[in-house]
Amino acid sequence: MGTDIYGFIETRHPCADEDWYDGEPWSVSTPLYPLYDGCDYDAFGCLFGVRNRLGWTPVAAGRGLPADASEAIRHDYEKSVHIDTAVHGCTWVAWAELRDLDMTVRPAARGVLQIRSAKSVIHQYRIDDQWPEELVDLYSIPPFGVSPDRALAGRWDLPDVTLEYGPSTRQAVLGPGSGWEHVFGVMEALGRRFRPDGVRLVVWFD
Repeated sequence: MGTDIYGFIETRHPCADEDWYDGEPWSVSTPLYPLYDGCDYDAFGCLFGVRNRLGWTPVAAGRGLPADASEAIRHDYEKSVHIDTAVHGCTWVAWAELRDLDMTVRPAARGVLQIRSAKSVIHQYRIDDQWPEELVDLYSIPPFGVSPDRALAGRWDLPDVTLEYGPSTRQAVLGPGSGWEHVFGVMEALGRRFRPDGVRLVVWFD
């Protein structure tokens, strides 16, 4: 079974701490979709610790639904849980945290090897200290290096498949082309209005 992400961007009302303010402190600004419509497990693992096959130290894993979440988000989440028992991994992260991420951070794995067939089907392998035996048996040792510990990023074209290898970083899974740049761009813009700690992303998975 695949894993999909759901969520919303919330903003905190600038006057939420005033005695006279009687509204909800947080309100929904936009749903995560269509800003992000991908299903990249490496990004899920990097940010939220879900499908964390590469061994990231997650940015914001297992925090649960915020205690002061807006009624709209609470209703949507509780409805999702009621409908689908597979819902899990609810958590949240503030723009202030995402803004200050060190994008050079790497996971425990050395990198990721992608294999594209002629039909564009992608298979991905976590690479640690050795190339997987099954890959060496099929394609011999990749030209990127005898051992992954010294391998550089590269591409290897064979008659029926293409192998691509690269060390993984936060920049690689969250940067331009990942889809997350759209989410971060909206959160950054909202942060200028509501302050960086007044913008957060609330998500869950199924």
